[in-house]
Amino acid sequence: MKAERKTSETEIKLEMNLRGSGKYRFDTEIPFFEHMLSHISKHGLIDLDLWLRGDIEIDCHHSVEDTAILLGSTIHKQLGDKAGIFRYGHFTLTMDEVLTTVAVDLGGRYFFKYTGPELTGKFGIYD
Repeated sequence: MKAERKTSETEIKLEMNLRGSGKYRFDTEIPFFEHMLSHISKHGLIDLDLWLRGDIEIDCHHSVEDTAILLGSTIHKQLGDKAGIFRYGHFTLTMDEVLTTVAVDLGGRYFFKYTGPELTGKFGIYD
């Protein structure tokens, strides 16, 4: 499925196949973001082709936020009436010195919840 998003900060073109094989191609100008997206594609067996231009000279967060919005809305469209899929899922992974848990609810109410220490300053190029 093809999708696009254009705002005053970003322009994004996406092609996504939820029933893919984990193939991906990215052109975002943000190497670490591409690295993280490649894990979603590879481990989720989701084919992703993403082209992104954003106001990265200011900061990368507009690009990341708008890409997340486009990914989420495209997943929602591809799932259609959600027949035959589980509504809930979770996964815990240990990688290097990090333990992470992700929980997903495809019921239509979406938000992000972070329960770690307060985030201040920058993480690399992200604020």
